[in-house]
Amino acid sequence: MPLTVIATLKAKKGKEDVLYTTLKGLLAPTRAEQGCIIYDMHKSADEPGLFMFTEEWETRPLWDDHMNAPHLKAFAARQDDLCESWTLFTGEKV
Repeated sequence: MPLTVIATLKAKKGKEDVLYTTLKGLLAPTRAEQGCIIYDMHKSADEPGLFMFTEEWETRPLWDDHMNAPHLKAFAARQDDLCESWTLFTGEKV
């Protein structure tokens, strides 16, 4: 069954542009990954530095592979420096 993922990230004050550029850099390599159906990034129109990803993966194991991909590992290493907060929802479409 496909896995839906919604990730929300809020930049630390002064890190909005760096986070935006960093997150945009995840789009192409992630979309090329096996199992990626949808990987879209959204920038808030109302709150500077707030970003959301909407994702759909063929299976949870393929999403797990994505979370261990080099570009995601590199982002994870910088996440605490760039993000004030973040949330991750995983579920299945009903």
